[in-house]
Amino acid sequence: MPPKMMGRVSRRRPIGKTYSGEPGQTMIIDAHAHLGSDEVFDVNFTEDTLVASRRANNIQATLLQPGTVHDLAGVQRQHDDIAELCSRFPGRYHGIANPSPHLPAEQYEVEVRRCIEQLRFVGVKLHPLAHAVDPLGRHGRRVFELALALPVPVIVHSGIGIPWADPSLLSPIAEEWPELAIVVAHAGGAVFTAQAELLAARHPNVYLETSWTPGSQVLAWARKLGPQRLMFGSDHADNAAAELAKLRSTGLDDEELLWVLGRTAATVFPLDSSQRP
Repeated sequence: MPPKMMGRVSRRRPIGKTYSGEPGQTMIIDAHAHLGSDEVFDVNFTEDTLVASRRANNIQATLLQPGTVHDLAGVQRQHDDIAELCSRFPGRYHGIANPSPHLPAEQYEVEVRRCIEQLRFVGVKLHPLAHAVDPLGRHGRRVFELALALPVPVIVHSGIGIPWADPSLLSPIAEEWPELAIVVAHAGGAVFTAQAELLAARHPNVYLETSWTPGSQVLAWARKLGPQRLMFGSDHADNAAAELAKLRSTGLDDEELLWVLGRTAATVFPLDSSQRP
């Protein structure tokens, strides 16, 4: 059993309320990027690459999660590195917590709460492939339960990583907790695009992050689901230019691009609260 959840902290706007720094602006928000060394995929996501990509691509804000780390001390160091970068570039970077759900329950909760309540991160990540976790299992459900209690959105990897990276597994969670915003990273990853679409069509609290997704599919979703359900993400900072070119060449109109490039992410994530003095 997970430890008893403490009282909820009322930090997140209701779904659909755009944060105050965004109205009237064409803002580009990268909803999915990393900082730190990834122990599973053997990639080191560097600050230099992040900063250079943000400047080159006119990205106003980036949501940063650590690379995959399995131990508590390792992920704490990466969370602290993200927080330090956020403090040097206020409003430009926002943290996403990603400790392994297989940590002892108390350690997992304490670290996620530290990230949200002290470091002012704006969401929690669940990586079914990298952390080998079933979203519907005991350890997977603890991620959603804690995010709901805080409350912040959950970003969930999808695509490569059968069986647990199938977006359809998120349907029972989205139905059980309709007030919890769930962002499907990679929107099925071109492997489970049909499942991602069916999930989002059934549950209005589900949003699709479009990295590694074909542009033609993004356009079809904008017309079927609405651009308010889609958000830009790079996954890798050096992939941002390609993802932006894809979105700008799909046939999306100006209003649709406004939502996909930044407004959806600004609506879903509590970006204002991460900037409190």
